[in-house]
Amino acid sequence: MFSPYFSSKNSSFKFILDILDGMDDWVRVVDRTNSVIFINRSMERDLGVRDLAGKKCYELMGCGEPCDNCITNKAVFEGKSCKKEEVFNNRIFSVMSSPIIADDGNVYYAVEVLRDITKEKEMERELIKQNLKLQHDLDMAKKLQLQLLPTNIKIPCLDFAYLYQPCDDLSGDMVNIFQIDREHVGIYIADVSGHGVSASMLTIFIISTLNKKTRSPSRALYRLFRQYNAGDFDKDSYITIFYGIYNIRTRVLTYSNAGHNCAPVVISPGGIKRLYMPGVPISNWTDNPGYYDASVRLNTDERLFLYTDGVTDKWLDDPGKITSDKYIMETLRDNNTDLQTILNRICKYVYTRLNNIGTIQKDDITMALLQPV
Repeated sequence: MFSPYFSSKNSSFKFILDILDGMDDWVRVVDRTNSVIFINRSMERDLGVRDLAGKKCYELMGCGEPCDNCITNKAVFEGKSCKKEEVFNNRIFSVMSSPIIADDGNVYYAVEVLRDITKEKEMERELIKQNLKLQHDLDMAKKLQLQLLPTNIKIPCLDFAYLYQPCDDLSGDMVNIFQIDREHVGIYIADVSGHGVSASMLTIFIISTLNKKTRSPSRALYRLFRQYNAGDFDKDSYITIFYGIYNIRTRVLTYSNAGHNCAPVVISPGGIKRLYMPGVPISNWTDNPGYYDASVRLNTDERLFLYTDGVTDKWLDDPGKITSDKYIMETLRDNNTDLQTILNRICKYVYTRLNNIGTIQKDDITMALLQPV
């Protein structure tokens, strides 16, 4: 529909008019006084307008005065486009206003395209609502996971510290130490494939399923393997775990490994020993994983260092060859520093290495340090 002020019989103009009338979006043209001089057929039909004479743009939208974000107060009539939103009959419209530049370079009119985005806004609100709920659930899961980490660790004849730094809200790493009986202490470090909720649920599976009574780490891992295969887990999921049982009286550590490629390291004044042992991850890849026990005696001047591949996998070709890093080994040998401070220094060093190669933490960083006293 045209105002008497805006008309033409030119064929090219008729072609443009047909395009505008074919649009589902509303289109209107206003002048500097807010007078509407054209609306397309969709807007005419939906608003039921029969006569534009003297109509102001805000009157068409059911308002008695110009909007606060009226285009006459903006830069549209100075030759710049702008975007805003308007509400009409409980519907939300995205409004794109563009200047119509005349041959003399001046702007006498502006064209506005109004698109109904009510459904999109409703979906956006629902998405925000669901995201808030999801974030709340993630926060609760994170608190639960943190509560499952060892706290108030007081074990006779043993000094222990750990560092746990997830890359996401939820982690696929887990470290734990617990008393089995008066003489034996269990300790494990595990790394679950992936991150997020599914990985965190598998860490809870480890905590709830690992047999904490047997004194054979290999038997405990085999039982964990069988329990895992009794469930309906995805073939792409798996758990790597190193599990050791330490005898406080004899200072002997008996250990077994289920595919944890970051072999723990024993640091002593005389050298370094990797507790390497092959083994299949806790998974549904095979029927017979073949776990075995081995043992090592820890003296009071020796330390056991456990870690996950988040510590090294971005700057070492083999995450298990942490012994090739001089700084970490020297830091682990520092007998004048408490265990927690040592782990904090190593973590800071890892972040520095990641920064030097231009990357960020993309994997969970978990470490533990144990020393007989």
